[in-house]
Amino acid sequence: MDRLPDPIVELITTYNELNNSVVDVLQEEPSPLEFMRYVAQNTPFVVRSGAAGWRASKIWSAAYLRDFLKNETVNVAVTPKGNADSPLRLEDGSLVFVKPWEEDQPFPEFLDHIIEQEKTSPSQASEVRYAQTQDDNLRHEYASLFSHVQRDIPWARIALQKEPDAINLWVGNSRSVTALHKDNYENVYVQILGRKHFVLLPPLCQPCVNEQALRPASYVRGGGDGAENLDLSFEDGDDVPFATWDPDNPETATTRYSHLASPLRITLEPGDMLYLPAMWYHKVSQSISDEGICVAVNYWYDMEFSGPLYPLCSFVRSTNQYVSEAEEGMGMSKAVLKLQEMSYTVFKVQSSPKSTPRDVGV
Repeated sequence: MDRLPDPIVELITTYNELNNSVVDVLQEEPSPLEFMRYVAQNTPFVVRSGAAGWRASKIWSAAYLRDFLKNETVNVAVTPKGNADSPLRLEDGSLVFVKPWEEDQPFPEFLDHIIEQEKTSPSQASEVRYAQTQDDNLRHEYASLFSHVQRDIPWARIALQKEPDAINLWVGNSRSVTALHKDNYENVYVQILGRKHFVLLPPLCQPCVNEQALRPASYVRGGGDGAENLDLSFEDGDDVPFATWDPDNPETATTRYSHLASPLRITLEPGDMLYLPAMWYHKVSQSISDEGICVAVNYWYDMEFSGPLYPLCSFVRSTNQYVSEAEEGMGMSKAVLKLQEMSYTVFKVQSSPKSTPRDVGV
């Protein structure tokens, strides 16, 4: 008997064949209707110079921010390697999900540190600091700067019929890298100073990213500054499901599907805007401005959980987990046959005029 085709392989291959291999580039902001088409297709795009006219794009600089926020104290994420909220491999080979040490610092002190750090070798043991509180900080912690940006993204507000759930400011240098992850938000990301380099994967590539349940941990300061004074502390609580495959190191921590991933790559220049659809995996690195910093603002809009996207992604995740477990006990051919039977059953339920999302059980 010929080996049965793997439905997950067919799903990812078909997606790659039917969708763009590059991010769409727009030369002007979309209308609400045009934006809604991208939302419906769950497809990213970038608007070149879409925010070039913003006050922040025109007047923000390291010197300006240092003076404007000279009396402010801000929350700073501190790590030894710029690896906040990411998998960390321990000496015994195990992986944990590590969160940064957080502390309040005078803004000028924080800014001077990240600028001076760019003048030293990466091999030097200097802790990495990143202002990255993802808690609507531009309308709270940095409220004095809020008038320098738009209160929302008009074409997103009109199309989605909602206000941003959070507006965040990000300030750091090239030492910080955001690990591959996804968010349940429609995300409009605006680059102000420096550059951001995005690596993107669609939600259906969940079987490619080797998601694992990782023990939670966090860095704690052991006394004094410097990377050598940050210790690791393990935390109680549930394991954190997180991607462990790195698209920039594609031969490591692979799954049987990782080779099917076709990452999209895009660099945001100052003034550019990126629409990052809900549930897209993204890894982000950054390059500094001439003054030695990188600054961005993003707008999070709650995603719509009704409709096919969230249930389909949940089904793909559950199916991938089933295949991984089943192939160990019954062999891959039998597992795929069982998977095809499951997929056919789900299709029949979804096609029934009397069916509801609860009938599917995903």
